Amino acid sequence: MKFSSYLVAIVFAAITFGLWAWLNRPVDEPHWPQRVQGMAFSPFQANQNPVDRVLPSTEQIDADLALLARASVNAVRTYSSLDTLAEVPELAERHQIKVAVGAWLDRNRATNEKEIAAAIELARDHANVIRLVIGNESVLRGDLSVNELTAALDRVRDAVEQPVSTAEPWHVWITHPKLAEHVDFIGVHLLPYWEGIPVEEAVDYMASRIELLEKTFPGKRVVICEVGWPSEGRTREGAVASLSNEALFLRRFLARARDEGYVYYIMEAFDQPWKARYEGAVGAYWGVYNVERQPKFEFIKPIVRIPQWQMLAGISVVVAAILLALVYTNSSGLGTRGSSFLAIVIYAAATIAVLVIYQYSQQYLTLVSVIVGAFLILGMLGVIAIVVAEAVEWAEARWARRRRSLNAPLPALSQWPKVSIHVPAYNEPAAMLTATLDALARLDYPDYEVLVIDNNTADESVWRPVEAHCRRLGERFRFFHVKPLAGFKAGALNFALERTDPAATIVAVIDSDYQVAPRWLRDLVPAFSNDKVAIVQAPQDYRDHEVSFFKAMCYAEYRGFFHIGMITRNERNAIIQHGTMMLVQRDALVRTGGWAQWSITEDAELGLRLFEHGYEAYYLPRSYGRGLMPDTFGDYKKQRFRWAYGAMQILRRHSGALFARRTQLTTGQRYHFVAGWLPWLADGLNLIFNIAAIGWSIAMVYAPHRIDPPLVMFSILPLALFTFKLVKLAHLYVSRVGANIRQTIAAALAGLALSHTIGLAMLKGMVTRDEPFFRTPKEARPHVLTRAFAGAVQEALFLILLLAAVYFLTHQVVLPNGTSLGVPAELRGPDVAVWIAVLMIQAVPYGAALLVSLISETALPAKWLGRSKAHRARDEVMQR
Repeated sequence: MKFSSYLVAIVFAAITFGLWAWLNRPVDEPHWPQRVQGMAFSPFQANQNPVDRVLPSTEQIDADLALLARASVNAVRTYSSLDTLAEVPELAERHQIKVAVGAWLDRNRATNEKEIAAAIELARDHANVIRLVIGNESVLRGDLSVNELTAALDRVRDAVEQPVSTAEPWHVWITHPKLAEHVDFIGVHLLPYWEGIPVEEAVDYMASRIELLEKTFPGKRVVICEVGWPSEGRTREGAVASLSNEALFLRRFLARARDEGYVYYIMEAFDQPWKARYEGAVGAYWGVYNVERQPKFEFIKPIVRIPQWQMLAGISVVVAAILLALVYTNSSGLGTRGSSFLAIVIYAAATIAVLVIYQYSQQYLTLVSVIVGAFLILGMLGVIAIVVAEAVEWAEARWARRRRSLNAPLPALSQWPKVSIHVPAYNEPAAMLTATLDALARLDYPDYEVLVIDNNTADESVWRPVEAHCRRLGERFRFFHVKPLAGFKAGALNFALERTDPAATIVAVIDSDYQVAPRWLRDLVPAFSNDKVAIVQAPQDYRDHEVSFFKAMCYAEYRGFFHIGMITRNERNAIIQHGTMMLVQRDALVRTGGWAQWSITEDAELGLRLFEHGYEAYYLPRSYGRGLMPDTFGDYKKQRFRWAYGAMQILRRHSGALFARRTQLTTGQRYHFVAGWLPWLADGLNLIFNIAAIGWSIAMVYAPHRIDPPLVMFSILPLALFTFKLVKLAHLYVSRVGANIRQTIAAALAGLALSHTIGLAMLKGMVTRDEPFFRTPKEARPHVLTRAFAGAVQEALFLILLLAAVYFLTHQVVLPNGTSLGVPAELRGPDVAVWIAVLMIQAVPYGAALLVSLISETALPAKWLGRSKAHRARDEVMQR
């Protein structure tokens, strides 16, 4: 690693640490008062909840009250007067704590009567009961009518001497002023978070609501029965739930309360994890103390956004530095720009990973949330791995100096080795195949043979003309019609290998639709003068890209792999062999076992196997042959399905060599064969993610108050990856492929359209061993327009589901039976907006598939995409 790379790593480490420090700079706020007037008191422990009647013991309640007494809390407010909660006044009296006794009223009228009777009894029996709160948001929830609640309030007021009221948000009091006629004070909940008020404005907003209540109900004292801010949970408009915001709000409020003389109960003493089941995750995080009874924030010292930021910053810097060192060691020649680009990506990725894991670790986790969180974190790490791999390829393609290249033409050899050219065919149009053979007959090479293997073609009228044409071309051309022949294309190639002229030392493979340039062999064969070279590969190219707009799109998409990915792979002797236009050393092919008939991508499998045995391969990014592309989107998908399924077959069969077993594979080769297929693996996982996202969205639509969107950090990652890949594609297609803007957009659209197909192939490849070999049809008759939808029926279904989820998350729909579907306006915060953006981005590939399928069935002209410098350069090579 060069000194400049060390310097870049150190500079960005300092910048990263500095950003952590800047974001977590201390903020001075008013100190916590020496004595707190009151706190809402729900003494439930981690695994307790009132709904299932799993209640705290007397000892636990007493311990909690003792803690609050040591914290100088003057009073507590309870929510129920039944069971062990009825013991609160007596236990509080021991600790000199006053009590606002609460009675929980809901739709269960029998229980309501018990609550009211118990509250009255507690008020009569205990001198430290200073007020009663009968009902808690009963009108807001719709559990009681105003008349029912006022009747209960009148009964209690007649039975006790203490002041009596109920507790409702401020707007309920304004909407139902009749309530004020039946209470001794206005018991109000002031929780600006629920109204989406930014924390900086929250205390002033709360004060304005108190003024409104005092003006509306003169003579009635306002008692703030709940006031607080959550430390975790979804963002609601401008209100961000965070630990630092909870500390900031409460310390500012308490200072204001002292100055204004407010009577208040902080919401609340202890976190209540059980509330997450009914209020969403935010319900669990309103406590001043966490569920383990530890203070959650500083009461006196300046407020810091993340108190442990120094440790987290150190972890992110160390992780990034280690990863960056590995990348720099294996990516020499990047220069300062390339090194800096990778440093930015890797330090940002490490920081995000540390932040997300830290944030998730601060939540109250159940078995389900641990499992879900584990999958989300693994998904996040997968996304980060893809981003880093994409960044490495981007940097190496754009800024790295080429150290390993094959110049063409190489110096001529004094003695040219014999080459055996193998052309496998199955049910191919005779005219197309004879044109391929005619091009081979024009090769400018002294010593070669051509073996045509027609395997399993049933129609004799298809293969007989080819057989006759081979006879006309002379003794160099040998034709074999074999039926039956197992093993698909690999079987045909092994059949040809067994019948190859013993004098041939090099085997070449040509697909049946390829027309080669005359100098193909003469330019590339000299590379085999190096005995370690087993493969020399030229790119796949196509001659029908001007036939239609669809084929022009496909052509643009293909070029990215052959003029970006393959070039960076060549630097580490790690290219992927792709069959046609490949030359392979015959001895190496035979010695390593020939063609793998178990794989439907036998070419890529052979390349990896040869690398495992220590051989080298060279890639020359110059076109020496042009074939035909798929005619329809359905055929285009079949071809990519085969490639992706074959990749998974190879990963499964060679996993030991790639990850564990000692072979002659280099670190760079292992990296490229894993990282190169990582985006395809991601497409498979993305398919699972989309299914889960649709399910999660449905849950949000049906239970918006209970089901939150995923954490914003999890949601942002797919958006970041999508954006990163598109920017990379746009930059490299223009700067390295030589494409114009229209071709770049077309390539992106065609690539996105294949995402579902690739994902499905990878998932099938994980659980099955064999998939039928799909021959890519050439010169097929176009389908009618209505068949375009059949070519993307699965994609259309996913598109509909994702867009439906977006609709219901942005609109409320009331069904005939009165059921309301959709997320209400008051719950649509930035986190929901980000989740909606994720769903829309996830819908893009499905929309692209439908669009490309429609385009494939139209007669749009290819000229709309224009011609690039790359087209002209390729034509010049082919004409030589």
